[in-house]
Amino acid sequence: MTPDFKVGKDNKWFRQCVGIDIAKEKFNVCLFMYDIASDMGCGTKSVEFKNTKRGFNQLVKWARKECLKEYPLTFIMEPTGVYYEPLAYHLCKIHQTVYIVMPNKARDFCNYEGIKTKTDEMDARCLALLGCVNRKLTPWQPPKPIFRELRQMTRFVEEIQKVRTMLSNHLEALTHSAEPVDSVVRHYEKLIADIDKQLQANLKNIKAKIATDKELEEKVERICTIKGMGYLTVVAIIAETNGFNLITSRKQLASFAGLDVIASQSGNDDPKHVISKKGNTHIRRALYWPGISASRFNPQMKGMYGRICKRNPKVKMIGITAIMRKMLLLTFTLWKNGETYDENKTGTCIIDKRTVDEDGRLLVQDCANKKVAAVIDSQPHGIV
Repeated sequence: MTPDFKVGKDNKWFRQCVGIDIAKEKFNVCLFMYDIASDMGCGTKSVEFKNTKRGFNQLVKWARKECLKEYPLTFIMEPTGVYYEPLAYHLCKIHQTVYIVMPNKARDFCNYEGIKTKTDEMDARCLALLGCVNRKLTPWQPPKPIFRELRQMTRFVEEIQKVRTMLSNHLEALTHSAEPVDSVVRHYEKLIADIDKQLQANLKNIKAKIATDKELEEKVERICTIKGMGYLTVVAIIAETNGFNLITSRKQLASFAGLDVIASQSGNDDPKHVISKKGNTHIRRALYWPGISASRFNPQMKGMYGRICKRNPKVKMIGITAIMRKMLLLTFTLWKNGETYDENKTGTCIIDKRTVDEDGRLLVQDCANKKVAAVIDSQPHGIV
């Protein structure tokens, strides 16, 4: 495609990006060219390809034909279920730059641009425009094979445990009913026993997979020294974060897990602090029961839980959520610094220009006189 505006030689403000709106059977693409300096842009008509290996090759051939070869080309898409993964892996394999943006960010961008039409063709065009104008996007990197396999194994445990709980509840109700049928009871018991066998076999496979990487095995064992943190919980957190590969700060990790605290205020109303829940739900589920266990048996967490519940006696879930967040950040800290958990170690951590004390209270500093100006309760006011 030849742009309908002038592109100078070695123009550092010129961008070109292929937006991909992907579905199970097909995907629509649009190539957009944009010059940031002159605020001029143009795009191709939407083209449809099949979501197969042949369609991937056709996409690459089409994109190379339409783009300006002297400038870098990028691809951008939304994480639609798991249907985007084969194409994203294919593009990374041939060393193409790929961006993965969350659907809410893409929708907010469309609203900002005043685009109200919602079709596959328009979505591809909007994504392509977003990839051109947003220079803060981080290239997507596929997870390492070991973390990808561990993620599937830990998610299997999560899903199959839901099925086991459902069957156990049905069996409990059946055994307390009037004259239960023995054959049905045996069927339920056999199903539960089979699930237990599958869970045990899956756990062995997880341990065998981790044993192939001695450094990873050592880190997992070290993080498991946190009282209340189980083996599968640690593996699930590491697998979901790809070994904290793209996590650069504690604040970013809390946001990734949806345990970051946000405030909602209007007029003279006091701001309501809640966790965003806009993050990885698998991490929050994995941390729920360890959070409850740590609030009872981990001395440091127990003291923290008691202090938070004293300030919020009506909603004790606030304390559990705060412990979940602290355990997640502890996991990240032990992963990075190579230490084991010390329940007697306390102190403060610096986040930007804010200080969080051991009770989880946010101390907002006055940069002018270096004094504490206010104390704000930063604990998550909400449930998982």
